[in-house]
Amino acid sequence: MALPHVATFTDTYLPTVNGVTYTVKTWRDHWQARGGRMDVVYPRSAHEPTAGEHPVRSLPFPFYEGYRLGMPQIPGGVRNADLVHAHTPFSLGMAGQRLARKLDVPLVASYHTPTAEYAEYVSFNGAVEAAVRSSAESYERWYLDRADVVVAPSDRTADYIRDLGVDVEVAVISNGVDTDFFEPKDRDAFRERHDLPDGPLVGYTGRHGYEKCLEDIVAACEGLDVTVVFGGDGPAREELEATAAESAVDVRFLGFLDREELPGLYSALDVFAFPSPVETQGLVALEANCCGTPVAGVDAGALSDTIEDGETGYSYDEGDIDGFRRAIERTLAESTRLRENCLARRERVGVGHAIDRLASVYEGVLSPVRSH
Repeated sequence: MALPHVATFTDTYLPTVNGVTYTVKTWRDHWQARGGRMDVVYPRSAHEPTAGEHPVRSLPFPFYEGYRLGMPQIPGGVRNADLVHAHTPFSLGMAGQRLARKLDVPLVASYHTPTAEYAEYVSFNGAVEAAVRSSAESYERWYLDRADVVVAPSDRTADYIRDLGVDVEVAVISNGVDTDFFEPKDRDAFRERHDLPDGPLVGYTGRHGYEKCLEDIVAACEGLDVTVVFGGDGPAREELEATAAESAVDVRFLGFLDREELPGLYSALDVFAFPSPVETQGLVALEANCCGTPVAGVDAGALSDTIEDGETGYSYDEGDIDGFRRAIERTLAESTRLRENCLARRERVGVGHAIDRLASVYEGVLSPVRSH
């Protein structure tokens, strides 16, 4: 059977660096490599569109620096799609919902981030934050209930969606890692390019958001003979740099890194530190593993499943800084064994498995349509 023409709607896309962006881009590349067509509708940005990418008018998002809010428009190039896949419940997700209804085609909705976790960005006190969280969960439930199937990247996230009271099928599809791209690289070459010192490196890359608890990495490394490396950027960076400046830890901020640099960073690190309790999968942890780097991460959210404790890293209880420090120390001490385990599991988390599952989900929602 020919693969369907999919219209993908996302509120975040290149050049923004995050898990959603890379999932959308990687799925699109692999879908089209199999002979399918997957167009992407996204907020207009500095990214120069290629064939099948459709930027729409956008405005700066006032509560989160670097993000743009796409206007809920439907470009002409996607108006004959067989299926709509929304990676956001907001502006462009609403446009995708409208297109699916207009064409009478299935709507698949991916759940990447609990909306309620961003309440603090638009709140000025605890009461307002609580109200925003409650409203966000109600909105999520309303939006997801109008999909034909909801895609979750992990079992933990699928359970969360069901606990919201969403009354549609929830399919678990790992975002998957492009193992052809994320593979071990020359660690010394990255160190030299970025003037990093000898000795153990503990680091993180990704969005610097308040909900990621990145200051815990600095606190946990107090007293350890390591250098802490942060790649990426985001609204919490300024406070994180201030925290680092007041500590005795050697902390290096590399800022935004091109995607081509990420395998080198992961490979250069001895430990990938991941204290974020709000992950729906924690894709960067899997990317690090595929480059041979074990993870010391919090035992919360989807990371409880993503980190194979004692096999691909070690976990600790949320908020336990001493426990985080012990997890880092143990990961450093057992780095050779853990690295071998990580590399042995590469194919298990490859994006090819995700695309197989995605095709099955699409076929499942299209079959009733095609039978009429």
